[in-house]
Amino acid sequence: MKAFILTVLCLITIPCLEAIHGLYNFGQPEFFYKKNNCKPIPANLLLCHDIEYTEMRLPNLLGHETMNEVLQQASSWIPLVQKQCHPDTRKFLCSLFAPVCLDDLDEPIQPCRSLCDSVKRGCAPVMSAFGFPWPKMLDCDRFPIDNDLCIPPADMDNSVPVTQKAPRVCDACKETDENDNEIVDSICKNDFALKIKVKDIFYINGDTKIVPETKSKTIYAMNGVTERDLRKTGLWLKDGQQCICEEMNDFDAAYLVMGQKMDGHLVITSLKRWQKGQREFKRISRSIRKMQC
Repeated sequence: MKAFILTVLCLITIPCLEAIHGLYNFGQPEFFYKKNNCKPIPANLLLCHDIEYTEMRLPNLLGHETMNEVLQQASSWIPLVQKQCHPDTRKFLCSLFAPVCLDDLDEPIQPCRSLCDSVKRGCAPVMSAFGFPWPKMLDCDRFPIDNDLCIPPADMDNSVPVTQKAPRVCDACKETDENDNEIVDSICKNDFALKIKVKDIFYINGDTKIVPETKSKTIYAMNGVTERDLRKTGLWLKDGQQCICEEMNDFDAAYLVMGQKMDGHLVITSLKRWQKGQREFKRISRSIRKMQC
């Protein structure tokens, strides 16, 4: 499930397309006549928590029939919302993942075609920049032309961005002006340091799990952190769904990752782009080989 890389892990991992593989064809009558099942929107459904309504319909418009399915798939789209490519991105996605549920209305309320078109115009170029086309299953022609029973776009003249404040930068990803000696000192203060490329990214309970490629290189590991730990366990960016990491914007790039072992997890405390041939990192590599923490 290769995530759409967010420059957060952003320039932002853009959601993995598996999130919409279960989308129903909207013309399927059996979908519309499934029993209406209203569920409270849970606090851990971060994509749609604290929106204008409190109850959602299951199955939703993406064919997810359990809340676990919704939680697993919805998290992949948070980076796109954080990218702020359109003020209605969250509204559009939540109309699919967590459609409003009304006791006296059996038929689901879909997004209007104009809402889809508007969000697509703003966000499709962002997705395309990371190699992801606008998903066929979100073809705007599948949604109804504007009417009283679909969700329209906001009045663009009066609209405000979905995210009022600039997204917070993850602590591990904040830029620092460390020289090579300071970086080596930082490595010694941590439990491990790796040179990695990213294989996969997952979002779990608000955190970001990064799975490195198997060819990742161990630069430093203190006693208590084994090669097995580093090879078999993913790396964790705590509260990664609530912040952005502009350092990590390319699956093809290499990264210097430092961190600590906490409660059995390898938690990232610092992440820097490893620039091939950059003198600073060459000096760091030589220093690391000589150092004794």
